[in-house]
Amino acid sequence: MQKKKNIFLEGSLFRNIVVYTIPIILTSILQLLFNAADLVVVGQYCGSISVAAVSATGAITNLIVNLFIGLSVGAGVTVAHAYGCKDDRTVHRTVHTAIPAALVSGIILTVVGVLFSETFLTWMGTPENVRELSAVYMRIYFAGITFTMVYNFAASILRAVGDTRSPLIFLSIAGVINVLLNLLFVRRFHMNVAGVALATTISQAVSAVLVVIALIRRTDACHLTLSKMRFYKKQLLKIVSIGLPAGIQGSLFSISNVMIQSSVNSFGDIVMTGNGAAGNIEGFVYVCLNAFHQTAVNFTGQNAGAGNYKRVFRTLWICLGCVTAVGLTAGSLVVLFGEQLLSIYITDSAKAIGYGLIRLTYICLPYFLCGLMDVSTGALRGMGASLVPMLISVLGVCGIRMLWIYTIFRIPEYHTPECLYLSYTVSWIATFLCQLVAYLIVFQRRRKRWGKAEIA
Repeated sequence: MQKKKNIFLEGSLFRNIVVYTIPIILTSILQLLFNAADLVVVGQYCGSISVAAVSATGAITNLIVNLFIGLSVGAGVTVAHAYGCKDDRTVHRTVHTAIPAALVSGIILTVVGVLFSETFLTWMGTPENVRELSAVYMRIYFAGITFTMVYNFAASILRAVGDTRSPLIFLSIAGVINVLLNLLFVRRFHMNVAGVALATTISQAVSAVLVVIALIRRTDACHLTLSKMRFYKKQLLKIVSIGLPAGIQGSLFSISNVMIQSSVNSFGDIVMTGNGAAGNIEGFVYVCLNAFHQTAVNFTGQNAGAGNYKRVFRTLWICLGCVTAVGLTAGSLVVLFGEQLLSIYITDSAKAIGYGLIRLTYICLPYFLCGLMDVSTGALRGMGASLVPMLISVLGVCGIRMLWIYTIFRIPEYHTPECLYLSYTVSWIATFLCQLVAYLIVFQRRRKRWGKAEIA
């Protein structure tokens, strides 16, 4: 029987990166369609206030969830390192530690989200005519958040060993279910935002069950035996050491986004509606870029584990080139067709569409800069350095945006949506440059420690 080729360690690096990344992009788009379907359905059948209610939950939900999503990154990197150096025992223990960690994370998030949803929305200054609907959506969403955690942890493991197709298939099935249930609950049963939240929860449960079954059916070191799940101390510590800084970084990113959402809220529900719809469209560009972040993590991780530092170095530059090309293309297309795309979400407010176009123009055109920042962060994490990119990102992204909001944005003539959105571009440029310098320093240190590599 012919041994299966390891695309991380063998063959054309550029071709393998492209082939590996395309399913991640498609999977991420499908995952984003969960929320997009929610917004489109409520926009078509319930009006702009319901769109604002769903969109207002995004920033605070990400703030709470991202801390634990970061742990799934740690699980993926740990598996990639062990898989690259053919350490089946560590792979087995990491898999059987990661799934219980996902379950515990989900339980914690459910308790926090269900109990404090309305409190969080009040802190964000969500208008009263939107807050009640937003709280309903959040409570139902967090009631099923454990399914999201299990899916993310399990999918991260599959991607770490080269399987990007299974998550795509599972989310395709779940995505169809989500759309059908949205229409059933909202159009037929008139459940408004509660209906779309329930549809999302059920579809996420389907994807979680399917991805767990995929792990159970594997015949390699990633095979999952439910009766053997437990916390292995060494693997748990490594998952936490890599994943916790990533989670903290994601949460702190979300803090800056919560502040920006709060600033958007100050302009009223029309701006909130346009901002929410544009943010959802913008998300499709972001996931295309973030896919290269995941690719950089796993290609770097396996090659670092195998001691192949020439491919580690080349991975960064190929991913940077790809993310620039994809970002410029996708961002330009979104702005070009912005009005038509926004009209899918917003059917009763031309002014809201106008405000949505402002956001798309100021964020989507330079969005490739965010991709450059994410790829350099992913390459650092793939080498096992998670604290460094966290610190740089916190200072570069969160620090700059918060400083911008409390200084420039408070000047009356600059208290506009345009000025607010400009803070994104400034923070991306500064953070990417610092991450790139940090990568070069860490790479040289790793190369000296684990062996010499010839750098072209």
